[in-house]
Amino acid sequence: MRFYQSYAKLAGFSIRKGGEVYSGGIIKTKYFVCSKDGHKPVCIDDNSKSKKQFKTRNRGTIRTGCKAQLVICTITVRCPGGDGWELGTLNLGPVKAFHIMRKRYGGFENVGATVDDCKNFRKRINSYIGEYDADMVINRMTDKKQYLADYSFEYSVDDGKRLTGLFWANGLCKLNYMEFGDVISFDATFKTNRYKMVFVLFTCIDNHCRNVTLSAGLLASESIESYKWLLNSFLKSFGRQPNVVVTDQDPAMKQAIEEVFPISRHRLCMWHIMKKVADKVGHELCNNDEFKRRMCDIVWTDSIEPEEFERQWKLVMIEFGLTENKWIDDMFGMRSMWIPAFYRHEPMSGLMRTTSRSESENHFFCQVANSQLTLVEFMNHFDGAMDVQRFNHRKNDHISRYTEPADWSQTTLEKDAAKIYTRILLKDFKAHGDGLLEVWFKNLENDVTAQCSCLRFEQYGLLCKHIYFLFKMFGVKEIPNKYVMKRWTKDVVPNELNVKYNLNVGGKDVHQRAKRIAREIIHTGEYLVSNLISDFDQLVLVRDQMMQLKERVDQSRITKQLDPKFDRFSKLIGYQQPVTNAPPTVRVPAGIRNKGHGSHRRIKSRKEQMISRKGKRSRTCSVCNEKGHDIRTCGELKAKQQGKQGKKKMKGVQIEDGVRDKDNEGEDDEEEDDFEDYISDDGSEEEDQ
Repeated sequence: MRFYQSYAKLAGFSIRKGGEVYSGGIIKTKYFVCSKDGHKPVCIDDNSKSKKQFKTRNRGTIRTGCKAQLVICTITVRCPGGDGWELGTLNLGPVKAFHIMRKRYGGFENVGATVDDCKNFRKRINSYIGEYDADMVINRMTDKKQYLADYSFEYSVDDGKRLTGLFWANGLCKLNYMEFGDVISFDATFKTNRYKMVFVLFTCIDNHCRNVTLSAGLLASESIESYKWLLNSFLKSFGRQPNVVVTDQDPAMKQAIEEVFPISRHRLCMWHIMKKVADKVGHELCNNDEFKRRMCDIVWTDSIEPEEFERQWKLVMIEFGLTENKWIDDMFGMRSMWIPAFYRHEPMSGLMRTTSRSESENHFFCQVANSQLTLVEFMNHFDGAMDVQRFNHRKNDHISRYTEPADWSQTTLEKDAAKIYTRILLKDFKAHGDGLLEVWFKNLENDVTAQCSCLRFEQYGLLCKHIYFLFKMFGVKEIPNKYVMKRWTKDVVPNELNVKYNLNVGGKDVHQRAKRIAREIIHTGEYLVSNLISDFDQLVLVRDQMMQLKERVDQSRITKQLDPKFDRFSKLIGYQQPVTNAPPTVRVPAGIRNKGHGSHRRIKSRKEQMISRKGKRSRTCSVCNEKGHDIRTCGELKAKQQGKQGKKKMKGVQIEDGVRDKDNEGEDDEEEDDFEDYISDDGSEEEDQ
C-alpha cells in the first residue's frame, strides 16, 4: 500500500482502496485503484406517480474510467514433488502419493501436478543422486560425527573403492545399550536397497518389553570377514561386549562371534532348530502327536536340569528310532547353545531364546523399504521408521508415568510396585500362585531375602508371583531395592535425550543446527512472555520489536531469489551432492549376489513337497490299472498300438499291389489319349502359324 502510494504521488495521481475477494473467510485478492477508476452511476428516472419525485444536484465527477490499479493476490503454491518425496518415505510410490495429495487438496486441479510429474520428479532426484549415492551418505554421516559427540559410524571399501560395509549408531542407541544391552540379537534381511546389500539390525528389549534398535549396518556379502568387521565396529562404538547374543545357525555369524565376542554367550535360535525337525525325522514322526509332545516338553521348558534333559532325550530317541539320525546327533552335540536347561542359572537367560525379535524388526523396517531404493532414500526411510519407534517408546513412558490401571489393588506393596515398574509388568504382581515350588524366605528387621526354585528373578530380573505372594503374607510393604532392576523401571531412559553438540566444529549440517536454534528461539520467547506478563509496557515493547523483526524477515523473503534446482533437491532429501566434478571417492557396490537375495521361484522344503504330493490325487490308468499315469501316457497301450499298426502295414502292401496293377493299366490308356490330343493340337497350331 505504501509502495503504491509513493509511486502514484511521483506519477501525479492519487489512489484509493478497491474491492476484495474472499475465499473461506480469507482475503485472496485485494485491489488498489486510481481515484478516477470507474464511472458515475447513471440515474434511472422512475415515471411511477405513486412515488415522490426527487431532484438531483448536477455535480461533477472525477470518475473517468482510469484502468491504473495494483492487484495483490495470495497464491498458494504447492510443491507436489516435495509432498511426494515425504510420502515416499512411507514406501509409497508416486502414483499412490499423487492420489493421497488429490484427496488432501480436494481435487486434481488443486494438486498442481499430474501423475507423470510425480514420476518425473522422482527420476530427477535419482538423476541428481546418480553415482554420488554412497559418497553423499558418507559425507552426511561424517558431518554428524563431527557435530554430534555421541554419534558413531564406520565404513569400508574394497580395492575398487566400492562400498562393502556401513555401520552407524547415535547417542540414544548407546544409552539404550547401556540399560537394555544385556541380551541382544541380530539378523540379516534382504531386498532393502537397489544394490542388494544385506541389512543387519541389532535388537534388544526395553523396559516395556518392546523392541529397541541399537544400531544397524549394510554389508556387501555375508562372509566371515564381513561379519567380523561389523562386530568390531559395534564393539568400537559401544565399548563393551554384550552378555548374550542370539542368532540363527548361520556359520559365518557363529565364527565371527567366537572371534570378536569371546566373552559373550552365543545362543542359537530354538525356533529355527525346532522348525527343521519335521524335515529331518520324516513325515510319519512329523504327524505323531506323542513324539511332538514329548519333544516340546523337554526342549522348551526351563524347569529341568541338564542331566534330566539328557536322560529324557535319549529315551525319546530310542523309542522313536532316531539313534542313527546324523542331524539329531549334531543338534544334541551343540545342546548347550540352544536348550534352556543348560543356561537356566545364568542371569537374564530367559529374556530372549529365539530371533523372533529380530524377525519382527526386519518386518517393521521392510514395510518402509523396497529393493529399488538408493542409499540416500534408504537412510531417509530408516530415519522415519526410527522416529515411529521412538514415538511409541515415549507414548508407553507417558502411559506408565501418568496413568494407573483401573483394576489395580490398593495394597501397600502393589502401590509400591506401581510407582517403580512400567505398566506392562504390573500384571506379574497379582497375588496368586499355582503349582508346587520351593521358596526360601527370610525376613529380618532390615533385610528381606527370598529365592524361588522357578528362578524367575535370575532369568528375567523380575520377582515371581510366588515370592510376591509370600511378601503379602508376611506383611512386606515395599519391594527391597536389591530385587529392583533398573532396566524395568519407569525412568530408566529419559523421554528427551539432551543431544550433546560439538560447538567447536563448523557445523555443516544446516538442518540439525537450524532445529537446535529454533528450539532456543522458542524457549526464549516462552521465557519472555512468562516473565513480562505482569509488566504491560515491557511486553508491548517486546511485541513491537518482534513485529519489526517479522517485517524484516518478510521483506527479505520477498526480495530473495529462488534457489537453484539442485539446491532445492538437496534441502528436500537432506543430502548434498559434492561440489566438485571429480568422480566419487566412495563408489556404490555392484555385482552383489548373496544367498538370501531371493529368486522368482521359491525352493520348497521337504515337508512342503511331501504335503503337496499327499494332497494331490494320483491318476490311475484305465488300461493297465497302474497309478502315476493315465491312458494318454500309458506305455502298454502304446506298445499294443504300435503292434497293430505293423500288422496293418503288411496287409496293406499285398492289397495295394493288386489294385495298383489295375490302376496302372487305366492310367496308361489315359496317358496315351492325352498324348494324342497334345500332338493334334500342336499340329493344328503349326498349320495355323
